[in-house]
Amino acid sequence: MDVVVAGGHGKIGLLLLRLLADGGHRARGLIRNPDHGPDLSEVGAEPVLCDIEALDDIADCCKGADAVVFAAGAGPGSGVERKRTVDYGGAVKLIEAATKNGIDRYVIVSAISVDRPEEWSDQMRPYYEAKRDADRAVLESGLSYTIVRPGGLTDDPGTGLVKIGTDVQRGDVPREDVAATLLAVLETPSTVGKTFELVSGDTPIDEAIRAL
Repeated sequence: MDVVVAGGHGKIGLLLLRLLADGGHRARGLIRNPDHGPDLSEVGAEPVLCDIEALDDIADCCKGADAVVFAAGAGPGSGVERKRTVDYGGAVKLIEAATKNGIDRYVIVSAISVDRPEEWSDQMRPYYEAKRDADRAVLESGLSYTIVRPGGLTDDPGTGLVKIGTDVQRGDVPREDVAATLLAVLETPSTVGKTFELVSGDTPIDEAIRAL
């Protein structure tokens, strides 16, 4: 596959790009800072200078791809406005870019509890609202989507063991396991049209994905 990852220099993005490249796929990562290019090259990926926040149209950044992955985010230190322009607005721009280029496959990294607002804290509400609206845009896009909603992200080593479902109790998951799950999603056609939550668990990733 030829896969374009928005948020190519993010922690999950870099991990996914490495897995894609190691698996023989063409891995392209969208970055806004040219200084980040060597980090992508180091993991076997192709850096594509493409500021999804600044550009109105990012279709040229995705030409020729078989699939796109939205793994970008404004980050924990960002304000409400950037959460809208990146976590929501960036996802919408990637939908538009995929549609213009005839790219049908779209995978998005969302967040656990997006559809359970009673679990949101006031501090996190803008983040969850942006993620919720991005998910809705993906659902309504007509693309062959998969929505992955991980729990609390950690930098612990991946275990390869997860719990996946539509009503999973909140928990943590290593970013390495999120990236491995995204790769499994891309390589498993039966995940099209699926939305699921993801935390650490007892089931091997490939087995959990096949059971969806």
